[in-house]
Amino acid sequence: MRRAVCPGSFDPVTNGHLDIVGRASRLFDEVIVVVTINQSKNSLFTVEERIDMLRQVTASYDNVRVESFRGLLVDFCRAQQATVLVKGLRAVSDFDYELQMAHMNIGLAGVETLFMPTNPLYSFLSSSLVKDVAKWGGDVSPHVPDVVREALNLRLDPSVRG
Repeated sequence: MRRAVCPGSFDPVTNGHLDIVGRASRLFDEVIVVVTINQSKNSLFTVEERIDMLRQVTASYDNVRVESFRGLLVDFCRAQQATVLVKGLRAVSDFDYELQMAHMNIGLAGVETLFMPTNPLYSFLSSSLVKDVAKWGGDVSPHVPDVVREALNLRLDPSVRG
């Protein structure tokens, strides 16, 4: 079985993330979307909330499942018998960092990294940008699934939005 891992913090999941997951689901028998737990990041949503949103928005893919993990990503890959990480790249600046990680992952555990260029529709999109726009009352509906837009509205200003 060809199994791949799509890692990220997904705080929150965007349409750009979903584009990568959907495309990966056509290339692999199984795709595991893994919410990586990073204590140094100040997250808007809990890990459980992010997992719940991801499960809702990936439910239409029969070969996608959602998990969480804290630690070295290659350890998760080994435990899941996944030999490939799928990473979306928006710009050259993403590549600089991701290439270093790819070299480390292949060296540590023989885990390959597949770099997938982002659909140009989402090349500017990031979870941070979505949170900033939503915080100031901007319309993020073109950039996130409805369930995420609703969660952002409730989290950021429940008295005004809803």
